[in-house]
Amino acid sequence: MMFPLVRELAVDGIPVTVTCRVLKLCRQQYYRWLDTPFTDGQLDEAWLANAIFDAHRDDPEFGYRFLADEVRLDDHDVSDRVVWRICRDNGWWSRFGKPKRGKGSKPGAPSHDDLVRRDFTAKAPNVVWVTDITEHWTDEGKLYCCAIKDLYSNRIVGWAIDSRMKARLVVAAIEMAVARRGGDVAGCIVHSDRGSQFRSRKVHRALTRHGLVGSMGQVGSAGDNAAMESFFALLQKNVLDRHPRWSTRDELRIEIVTWIERTYHQRRRQPALGRLTPIEYEMINTPQTATAA
Repeated sequence: MMFPLVRELAVDGIPVTVTCRVLKLCRQQYYRWLDTPFTDGQLDEAWLANAIFDAHRDDPEFGYRFLADEVRLDDHDVSDRVVWRICRDNGWWSRFGKPKRGKGSKPGAPSHDDLVRRDFTAKAPNVVWVTDITEHWTDEGKLYCCAIKDLYSNRIVGWAIDSRMKARLVVAAIEMAVARRGGDVAGCIVHSDRGSQFRSRKVHRALTRHGLVGSMGQVGSAGDNAAMESFFALLQKNVLDRHPRWSTRDELRIEIVTWIERTYHQRRRQPALGRLTPIEYEMINTPQTATAA
C-alpha cells in the first residue's frame, strides 16, 4: 500500500499528480482511499504484528509474554495484553502451550538423524562436535550457557552465554566455533539433543551456511549426548555448585568462562587424551589446529 506515502509527500509539498505518476498509481484510487484511509493506529498495529510474527517464527516455543519482551526490545511500546490479542487473532500460539483446535501450526525445521549413535570418538579435528545448553540460577535470574565440544580433543571450541535460552544462543556458539577453527569446517557433524533451540530455523540456517551436518539423539535419551552431559557435570561440580548462590549474572559468567579457558583447557589432564590437557593434545598431534583456535 503506497497511498500513505503519497499523502505524506503531499504534506511536504510534492504534488499528488507527480507522485502518482512516478509511483505508477491511479489518482482516482488514491482519492477514494483518502476518503476512508487507514488510521495511524491501524498502521502501527500492522507494524507491530509483523514484529510479533518474526519473533514467533524464530522462537515458536515463546508465549505471548516472551514475545512482548522481544518486540519491546525493538522499540515497540506495547503491553502484554495487546500482544496477546494479536497472537489470538492470528493463531500464533506457543508450541508448548495448550493444544489448539484444528490441525495445528506449521511445523518447524525438520529434525536430523542420529549420525553419532553414541560413538563419541573422532580421529581428526572438526569431524564431530557435540553441543548442549545448561542453566543456573543467580539472584538476577537464570543464566544459560551453550557449549560446543570437539570430540577429537574434548576442547570447547565454541560457547555462548545469555540470560535467555533462545536460538540465537546456539547460533552464537556455532559462529564462535567456526571462527576459532579457521572457518574451514564443512562436513563436520554437529550433534545435539532435540531441544527446540537446536531445531529452530535460525540454527538450521547457520549449519547450512557453514556446511555443517546436523545430528540429533532420540527424544528423552540423555545417553545419546553423554559426551556433552559429562562436560556439564564437571562444570556443575567445579563452578556452579561451588557457591550456594550467585549474586549477578556477570559474576557467574566470568567464573564459567575462566574455568573453561584456563582450568579445563590448560590444566585439567584427561585420561582419554593420555593424561594431556585438550590444548596439549592438539599442540602435539595437530599443531595447525591448535594454532588456529
